[in-house]
Amino acid sequence: MPRRAAALIIGNELLSGKVSDANLPVLARTLFELGIRLERAVMCRDEEVAIASELRLLCDRYDLVFTSGGIGPTHDDRTIQGVARAFGVALRRDPGLEARILAHYGPRTTEGHLRMAEIPEGSRLIESEELAWPVLQVGNVYVLPGVPEFFARKLKAIRHLIGMERPYLSAAVETRCDEGEIAALLERIEREHGVEVGSYPRFVDGKMQLRLTLDSQDPEQVEKALEALLRGLNPAMVLGVERPKALDQKKAKT
Repeated sequence: MPRRAAALIIGNELLSGKVSDANLPVLARTLFELGIRLERAVMCRDEEVAIASELRLLCDRYDLVFTSGGIGPTHDDRTIQGVARAFGVALRRDPGLEARILAHYGPRTTEGHLRMAEIPEGSRLIESEELAWPVLQVGNVYVLPGVPEFFARKLKAIRHLIGMERPYLSAAVETRCDEGEIAALLERIEREHGVEVGSYPRFVDGKMQLRLTLDSQDPEQVEKALEALLRGLNPAMVLGVERPKALDQKKAKT
């Protein structure tokens, strides 16, 4: 059974529509590649009590939790306080982080800047040569920034620490099919082959297309499910097939 993960996306600006979240898709793709099942994503405001309440639930139910946003120097950056409240610990000022902030900002350093040196008791600071600022880990929670460039960079830096399960494989078939007409086929494929089947209608050049996906950590399950799906579809309705590289390589050897 793969490890299960959840995400807590934090920010008033996201819930007001001022900013669109770009971090959840990056996290989802990364965990998919690592073979970790992202099962839940929650979005909340920059409020300490709300953050703590959501985190307590997620930490108890999931193996890994990732937060995004709310760790800057301004009044509405409340994630660190929320994490501390969730774990029932106090904040402490880390001397190393404080020194780093003072060295960076010099005489321009404010109390807002120094707030970023406060971390929950028992935290782990994950350093990396790729990062100017460490990643904070508290229990099973990784605390990541909201700025998409920084989020992606830090997630990449801790990828090896998260660890890999059996990676997921995904096959896809582009069709002109109607969802209702093939619903029974898709249900049978999922039931008989143990894969997760996705069905995604979309418009391409003004015409409706249906993209079907087959996901599993077992290459043989994906291969058998893909063949069964292609047998069940009208060939005239199939526009293209995308096989995982692992299946392409296996097919080339046989």
